Amino acid sequence: MLKVVLPIKDKLFRYALRIVGNRMTAEDVVQEVLVKVWQKKIELEKIENKEAWCMTVTRNLALDKLRRKKVILDDVDNHRNISDSNMSPYRSLQSDDTMSIIKDAINQLPEAQQQVIHLRDIEGYSYQEIADITGYSNDKVKVYLHRARITLRHKLTSIYA
Repeated sequence: MLKVVLPIKDKLFRYALRIVGNRMTAEDVVQEVLVKVWQKKIELEKIENKEAWCMTVTRNLALDKLRRKKVILDDVDNHRNISDSNMSPYRSLQSDDTMSIIKDAINQLPEAQQQVIHLRDIEGYSYQEIADITGYSNDKVKVYLHRARITLRHKLTSIYA
């Protein structure tokens, strides 16, 4: 079971963080996912797409956490690493500004579109995998993604035009 979860633990964390907005709560969610995977290890062997199942469990547990208590939202920028350590201060500031604008634009989307664009464009899941994770139909995933990208394109081009 570790072979299933360990390679995707960072994806699980990012997805949980995206939903709950708080690092500690996201870590709790991932820990609960690991417990659930351990408890369901026999049943998990029968599941065809184990990664999608883990992402679905993560989504459900994160949403449960949000329903149970009000969480203090943590800024996603606090958990982003800049891959180029040789980046100039000017370039770093420019990158931070761009990320902030993109993050704000995504946060203004409806929740379903936020989830779909995160799963597709950040995590790299296929349409079918997103449908499996979210419970939306394949067509609905495509519609949400298309609408989200159009909205983001309009918002971002109006800012940079």
